[in-house]
This record gives sequence, structure tokens and C-alpha cells, in this order.
Amino acid sequence: MRILEPSGFSSTRFPFPVGRICRMAFLAPLLLAVLPTSASGQTVMTTGAYSFSDELGGFHITGASGNGSRDDPFVITEELNSATPVTLTIRAVKPIQPFGVAGKFATGMLKMRIDVLNNGGQGWIEFQFELQSILGQPSTDDDGLSFDQPNKAPDYIASSGFADYYRELAPYDRLLFRNGKIDPLKTATFDFLITDLVPKKTFWLVQEPRIPTT
Repeated sequence: MRILEPSGFSSTRFPFPVGRICRMAFLAPLLLAVLPTSASGQTVMTTGAYSFSDELGGFHITGASGNGSRDDPFVITEELNSATPVTLTIRAVKPIQPFGVAGKFATGMLKMRIDVLNNGGQGWIEFQFELQSILGQPSTDDDGLSFDQPNKAPDYIASSGFADYYRELAPYDRLLFRNGKIDPLKTATFDFLITDLVPKKTFWLVQEPRIPTT
């Protein structure tokens, strides 16, 4: 069978030197690991041993960095266009090893900083996070997933826009920031730790901005 080839190239010559092709093949996976991928307006960003996705809709991820350790937390930047709850999908993209090195393994310990732009036109007076190990169902007390439940007095939970917080550790895993306000077109920063004592391939973080009821 005759193989048709573009004119100007023989079957044994390449348009680039072989060395350059090898370098391009080596660098391609590395570039894919740090660049966002998008399909139908949905964005998945990979950093460290996890990926973060806005695939369930209602908001946009605009940045992701870090490896999830205390010294190099995950920093996820987002834009919310309404005051309705949205859900961040979190996946382990490297081997799971609870006591492994952050960034090389999915350890189940995720130090988080989430920067959220309020682009919804209404001020937020509270902001709640909820963990889910099964999509659509609040995390329960026995699935190993929590906002660092074993630590009774954490000193790292904070927000740039809210004075205090309340952790609901049972029967669900929720973290409510309150006593503050985030005006439209302002950004709120939230710091907290997610502990997944039985590390999962996928789990979800529901984010719910709240507006005045009257």
C-alpha cells in the first residue's frame, strides 16, 4: 500500500531536528501539569497532587498554586457571579499516601487559602463551606473528611472579611464565617485546613455566600 506524504518531506526526515522533538516530548507533560484545561467553559487546574475544577458550574476558577502543605498552601482564586451555592470538585491526581510528601503524593492534608471575588452584585454577610464525600450529601462524622476535626482549638482558620467562624463537626462538616461583609467587586480570603483521614480520589467543597434576608 502506498502511503501518501506531504510534498517536500521524505519518509525519513523530520521538519525539526530529532533532539528538539525529544525535548518537546519531554516538556509536554510538564506543561500540561501546570496549565489549566477547559472544556465547554469549565476549568480544571492542577497543582501539587490535586486538581481543582469548576465543572459543576455557577462560578469560575481563575488560578491555583501551592502543594497543600502548611508552608505552601493551596491558593485557589475564584469568581462568583451570584449568591447561590457552588461546588468545587477536588481530585487526587497523584498516588495516595497519607504520610507522603505534599506535592508528590495525595496525603489527605490540604491547607487551603481560597480567594473569592464577589461579582454577584450583592454584599455577602456570611460565607459557609461544606465538605461532601458523596456529591450532594453532606460529609458525615464517620467518613474521615472534616475541617481538621481532631484539632479542638485551631489557630489558622481566618478570613479577611469576617471576624469569626463556627465549625460544625457533627453530624455534618461545615465551616461558617460570620460577623463581616464582602461588598460587590471585593475579594474575600479564607484560610482553613481540610483533613481527609481516609484519603479519597474525589471529594467536593460546597461554597455558599449569604446575603441579607430583608
